[in-house]
Amino acid sequence: MTMVMFPDYFVGLTTVVGIMASFALPLVSLGIKDKRVWDLYTLVVTFFLMTLTCAVFIDVFINNRVIVYKFGGFPPPLGIVYTVDKFNAIIALTTAVICFFIALYSVEYMEKFHGIEWYYTLLLGMETGMLGVFYTGDVFNLFVMLEVTSIAAYGLVAFIRSTKEAVEAALKYSIIGATATTLYFLSLIFIYASFGTLNMGHIAFIARQPRAYVLSPLSLFATPYAPLPQLLLGAIIFIALATWVFSFKAALFPSHFWLPDAHPAAPTPISAALSGLVVKVGVYTIMRFLTTLFGVPADIGFPITFNAVKVLLAILMGLGLASVVIGGLLMTVQTDIKRLIAYSTILHIGIIIVAFSTFNIVGVTASIYHIINHSFAKALLFMAAGAFIHKLGTRSIDELAGAGRYMKISLSAMLIAILTLVGLPPFATFTTILLLYSALLELGLAPLIVIIIFGEALAFIGYMRIIYGLWFKPPVKNLSGLKEVGAPMKVTFIVMSVIVVLIGVLAPIFVSKVIYPVANSLMDATAYIDAVEKAAREVISALMGG
Repeated sequence: MTMVMFPDYFVGLTTVVGIMASFALPLVSLGIKDKRVWDLYTLVVTFFLMTLTCAVFIDVFINNRVIVYKFGGFPPPLGIVYTVDKFNAIIALTTAVICFFIALYSVEYMEKFHGIEWYYTLLLGMETGMLGVFYTGDVFNLFVMLEVTSIAAYGLVAFIRSTKEAVEAALKYSIIGATATTLYFLSLIFIYASFGTLNMGHIAFIARQPRAYVLSPLSLFATPYAPLPQLLLGAIIFIALATWVFSFKAALFPSHFWLPDAHPAAPTPISAALSGLVVKVGVYTIMRFLTTLFGVPADIGFPITFNAVKVLLAILMGLGLASVVIGGLLMTVQTDIKRLIAYSTILHIGIIIVAFSTFNIVGVTASIYHIINHSFAKALLFMAAGAFIHKLGTRSIDELAGAGRYMKISLSAMLIAILTLVGLPPFATFTTILLLYSALLELGLAPLIVIIIFGEALAFIGYMRIIYGLWFKPPVKNLSGLKEVGAPMKVTFIVMSVIVVLIGVLAPIFVSKVIYPVANSLMDATAYIDAVEKAAREVISALMGG
């Protein structure tokens, strides 16, 4: 079979092109005042980023390799590297695809807003930040890209700054978010003081071979690390602080309080990005740190922090279950359609975390599958809801009554997203739930299934309130002149709906051929560590003339 291999620098281009394009747009807007040019500019950039992430995904999967891209040619851990395995390859591709459709949707949705050049600047910055978080193999560079993502997100939440709601939500989000990222920065001090490195692959190696320092070529470029007791203490402090920080970013109970305000206050395309993608930054990082860095064995040994990770997983499972119940309960009493959908995100993040916390291959497979499924379905649901808000100028479910009869394409997209998130067969969440139940039964945790069912039942009630209001409830005002949305939003709905349906209908193939290998790569750190060591070895060989 012919191998499909793309240049490694494609990985680095994603953030370089993204951030340059983001900074260049305000300059372009100084000379060109036409919104159509800004629309096209953003679509071209997001499409290019989608193409790059697709190429990286194909390369990693077909060649079964881990890509290590060295910025400036500096070896790990001396320089910043992007390390891409199957896990972050599929998450980055999902992010880039959804961001492209958010940009397409924004062409129509944002047509009446002022300052669109700044909106697109922040949107490109947020996408670039997320891709950087997913691709980076350095815990400090992750902090930098997290800040890029967060600052752009704060600005986008406050974009409709004429409303008190948006400003208040952005202030709350930014103050708490800045506190969280500061704590993550503090955790980096502990990890560097203990391990003498910030490279994820090197940290993972030391965590499994604390007495084999000289065996790794990475050691030539790193600071000597601390004795075993200090090493263990530093690692535990790091993972405890980092897990709390990223539970906030993921909106996991009890750190979920910012989400119900921020998501409704933002423009609807940004609500789709926040709920479908930005919260996954927190989920991804928790999963990466508790597996690759500290949680799973590799061929070289067993991580010294495994017992601490098991305690954290037990705590995360409890918080995930609480998120499922609280998210479901609060969905049932909302009258604001965007706020209701925002609370459903808390529920689904809970499902993802519970599945991951089982820490067996079936549960982790369910977790990764639901990350992909929820990202597409939730983005589609928010954008479909946004179509009605765009036309009627209200978020009240009561005031949207009967609108679905006049906007059947928008309602159909919403129905597909809701059926997916509710978990009816053959949609994807049904497969997620089956895998999750299997993982819990394997661990002898059958009673927890009752909690999941209870939360899903509450979510069903909340979702059905939307459908009942839009289709069955009599209109509260004359809607005879109401028309369907335009071409950009229609294309977004049709393509996203097809993707959401295919993820569910093709679940047997998609799970076995794609998601299961992703879960395996996450649950075995060997290939990740070996790839980073190989990158360092190549530089050493070149320096020695070999």
